[in-house]
Amino acid sequence: MQPQTFYSVVADDFAAVDGIIRQQVVSRVPLVEKIGDYIISAGGKRLRPLLVLLSGKALGLNDERLRLLAATIEFLHTATLLHDDVVDMSDMRRGRSTANAQWGNAPSVLVGDFLYSRSFEMMVELDSMPVMRILSKATRVIAEGEVLQLSKIRDASTTEETYMEVIRAKTAMLFEASTQSAAALAEASAEQNEALRLFGDHLGVAFQLVDDLLDYKGDAATLGKNVGDDLAEGKPTLPLIYTMREGNAEQAALVRKAIQKGGLEDLESIREAVQAAGALDYTANQARQYAERAIACLEVLPASVYRDALVELSHFAVARTH
Repeated sequence: MQPQTFYSVVADDFAAVDGIIRQQVVSRVPLVEKIGDYIISAGGKRLRPLLVLLSGKALGLNDERLRLLAATIEFLHTATLLHDDVVDMSDMRRGRSTANAQWGNAPSVLVGDFLYSRSFEMMVELDSMPVMRILSKATRVIAEGEVLQLSKIRDASTTEETYMEVIRAKTAMLFEASTQSAAALAEASAEQNEALRLFGDHLGVAFQLVDDLLDYKGDAATLGKNVGDDLAEGKPTLPLIYTMREGNAEQAALVRKAIQKGGLEDLESIREAVQAAGALDYTANQARQYAERAIACLEVLPASVYRDALVELSHFAVARTH
């Protein structure tokens, strides 16, 4: 199954979700609409709404509420992107300037707040307390994850355990919320609800592991962001943590110094060190293991093209180059 096939099995629903997103970004304040439209039109994989659609349809749900839930999840995700880019002082995302680079930090933060608020209005429209519970918890956990990550900037003593706590909160949580909220909306059995929750968590961890791997393996043109962004910000991600723990004394010292000072002066030396220490292979292997765990969770779902798409999406998440 090719990547486009994941979308083709829900193509009509995806088009409907896009329409809902464009309707909901409308505002009486022109700048809100301009920035909202800019970031929403930036493209991206839209994996989270895709997960909502595939999960819900795998459980037999096929109505407008599922599409509204998918759009709600995308608004939550887009709000976090706006805020992240301000916090990280990023100037490039998905191959073009970030909103904060275009309009400044204050408008970007406030439009992020608008998108969060709009997503909660959409949640109310769904009229499902279980979904509201899942998504409100997710927004809180994501915020905690971002603050935890911020507290570990330039901290070379960060452990793999803490790193996993960060990515589970800031990335995997919204994957988990996407799949579990679809299950809740479909009124799935407790077993299926838990299986889809775990599927989202494992897939989200795998996805972030690959993202962190590509920061030292990819190139800016392919990634759509600046290579070495994590290093420039002094973020201790798994390739760096592993190199400090398992690399030789010279490699460990090089990485430790780079994390503590931030910047990209030593990027090429760091890329060589993480490769030589086996950190990229270790990270890739961890990602594959999480993807396999995710796939195993799907056994409780009835056979369908939607379940097949979730399996193939899991394989794609770890095989991608951007």
